[in-house]
Amino acid sequence: MSESERRPLFLAVIYLGGLPFGFGLAISGMARPEVVLDFLQFEDFGLLFVMGGAAVVTGITVAVATGSFDRAPLTAREYTRRTREFDRNVVVGGTIFGVGWGLSGVCPGAAYASVGIGNYPILWAVAGMFLGAYAQGYWRTVRASRSAAVATDD
Repeated sequence: MSESERRPLFLAVIYLGGLPFGFGLAISGMARPEVVLDFLQFEDFGLLFVMGGAAVVTGITVAVATGSFDRAPLTAREYTRRTREFDRNVVVGGTIFGVGWGLSGVCPGAAYASVGIGNYPILWAVAGMFLGAYAQGYWRTVRASRSAAVATDD
């Protein structure tokens, strides 16, 4: 089966998976930034239980899937471990993400769910996330082109 033949089913499963994710965030109250800020200020530990529950379900699913199948059912790709170096970019990016999360109380998944429960002012935070990601991509492209120009001059 080719990649294009798998794609419609793959996208359908992604969308269907997003429904309980968004519903769960909304019903647990985690789509409200004030709840996240209360967690970050050690006043409400509900987020810990929501994230813990999600980690347990994900861990069981990954263990069963990788133990039962040698390839991913929807993409037919071999299960591999994605390794990434713990470098400066991970530390800097994580720090910037954490500062943004702490200041706004908005995490990307919860922000989209928050729009779903009628918190439309959160769209400012979503726009900020897109602008931040765009600025980082633009900065990386400019930096890469400068590096290429310097390498060509040598």
